[in-house]
Amino acid sequence: MKELIKNAREQKGLKIRELSMLLEIDQALVSKFESGTRKPTRDQVIKLASILEIDLETLMVAWLKEKILYEIGNEEFGLKAMMVAEQEMRYYATPKKNVSKSLKKILDEIDTLKSKLDKVRAFDSYRIAQALELEYTFESNRIEGNTLTLRETDLVINEGLTVSGKSMREHLEAINHQEAIGYIKHLMEKNSILNERELLSIHNLILRGIHPEDAGRYRKVQVMIKGSLHMPPQPFIVPKQMEDYFFWYESNKKSLHPVVLAAEMHERLVTIHPFIDGNGRTSRLIMNLILLSHGFIIANIKGDYDTRMEYYQSLEKAQTSSNKEDFLLFIARIEKESLERYISIIGM
Repeated sequence: MKELIKNAREQKGLKIRELSMLLEIDQALVSKFESGTRKPTRDQVIKLASILEIDLETLMVAWLKEKILYEIGNEEFGLKAMMVAEQEMRYYATPKKNVSKSLKKILDEIDTLKSKLDKVRAFDSYRIAQALELEYTFESNRIEGNTLTLRETDLVINEGLTVSGKSMREHLEAINHQEAIGYIKHLMEKNSILNERELLSIHNLILRGIHPEDAGRYRKVQVMIKGSLHMPPQPFIVPKQMEDYFFWYESNKKSLHPVVLAAEMHERLVTIHPFIDGNGRTSRLIMNLILLSHGFIIANIKGDYDTRMEYYQSLEKAQTSSNKEDFLLFIARIEKESLERYISIIGM
């Protein structure tokens, strides 16, 4: 950081004395900043960035880095502690309450559609709900590579038939996912609190009979996500990350728009990647449990190539750059489209 300050001062043509006057501090203190024997305070860093026209983020990162190195030094477990701290800071982070204009616009449109939905709910029927839930099971499994068609998914779930040429896993994925939908509806009707026990129960349903030894249990090994730059946290961090996950939910569930809350909980869970398998399906079910609990409908992300790629790309951007705007917009758009379709069906 000392080089940043000195180089910027010289480029501005300022003497140490002149800079100290602008900062309203002693000249000797500025000399110590440039020699590295003294660190400025946070307020002084902000002033330095403004006076010397240094990018505030660049200077603040350099300042924080030196503070961390000063505190940790050569501690034996320093790197492991920093890894844990990085993950914890990420998942405690609260999204900005002031959403972008684009997101606010679509959230306002969703709220308008929600008001229309509330007026036509009397025309809803079990058959319509059953058909849409079947579509959700089909699409959610298709995202993960299941090759059953919508008709085949219906035959497996509702007729109990076995489809020739399809694996037992694909049959179980269809049956399990449909039962998991029933379970989140049960939780919604009971006004159950979203907690670790319920999440593990959902995951247990998803992997039941597929990976029984891993169903409803956090992973004990490191994993990589095929085709993604995001590296999930080490397994020893997962339990604490999940504790933070539910703490974050309790802290933000009353202050965020339900669609933003649902999208955040989806992204945060799949980013932690707490399970060996079934992370995507479980994350989408948690998202939809939150939406249903707030009177919205299932946001059904399609499994076709273009939608799947947009989904993955916006998710990876959120995971690798901490910029969640595209992902929040994507989920909001899916919910808006799902509401529009639902209203058009039951409003006829």
